[in-house]
Amino acid sequence: MKQARQPIDGVLLLNKPVGITSNAALQKAKWLLNARKAGHTGTLDPFADGLLPLCFGEATKFSAYLLDADKHYRAVLQLGTTTTTGDPEGEVLDTREAAVSRDDIAAVLPRFMGEIEQIPPMHSALKHQGRPLYEYARAGIEIERPPRKVTIRALELIECAPPRVVLDVQCSAGTYIRTLAQDIGAALGCGAHLTALTRTAAGGFSLNQAHTLAELETLDPARRAALLQPADCLVSHLPALHLDDASTTALCQGRSIAHPAPHAGLVRLYTAANRFFGLAQADAGQLAPHRLLATQQT
Repeated sequence: MKQARQPIDGVLLLNKPVGITSNAALQKAKWLLNARKAGHTGTLDPFADGLLPLCFGEATKFSAYLLDADKHYRAVLQLGTTTTTGDPEGEVLDTREAAVSRDDIAAVLPRFMGEIEQIPPMHSALKHQGRPLYEYARAGIEIERPPRKVTIRALELIECAPPRVVLDVQCSAGTYIRTLAQDIGAALGCGAHLTALTRTAAGGFSLNQAHTLAELETLDPARRAALLQPADCLVSHLPALHLDDASTTALCQGRSIAHPAPHAGLVRLYTAANRFFGLAQADAGQLAPHRLLATQQT
């Protein structure tokens, strides 16, 4: 008799390699873990590598909280060359001499600190009339894109040997590092594109916590599953409440309860046995269920 597949719930911190899409990495990890349901928390381009948190099972319910979190990148720029995509996968548009110094680069970086506006690249997954922009780009069609506000929280010059420049970038979700590289190149008057990009952190997770697909392939199923972080790691920034069995049951049945929660807004919910079972909205002495695990864990 075929043994029933055990549910897989949790978060895998994956170190995605260069050369594959985020979805291909997700599907490979899903297969290795024998998981039913899976999703990622923000894609990395095929030419990029680094931290790609993957959610499985019940953890997918909370993936949006990491999708919206700040990200941290190590970006390698090639000054003097622009491409159609802003990265090494595009065709070269223009080549100029990158006659700039470290002081020149350091002088323009402050322009890109704080809240800035970016025009999303045509080679992106943003939708226009139901189709991703990259489909229009491949067909040679240019779509007008309104600028979007993003926040660059830190921008540090790590290496400077023009035309090669390495930057450390901490930014809000939705920031296009390819566009940032192009805009910095334009400000320097020589143009630029990304040649390499590594995501080093996302939310509260860092790349040194991540595992490679090659590592997963060497492990047996139990050891692979043991690498998963619990679902509540995605919402650890929210305040926590521990509830008695009666309150837990009421919320899991979809009922609001009276509770003097010390914080207004979303809160993490735990049973009396310290088991996470979802999120509730706290307001005016009431707790209303917001997003709960499929099974009550009392």
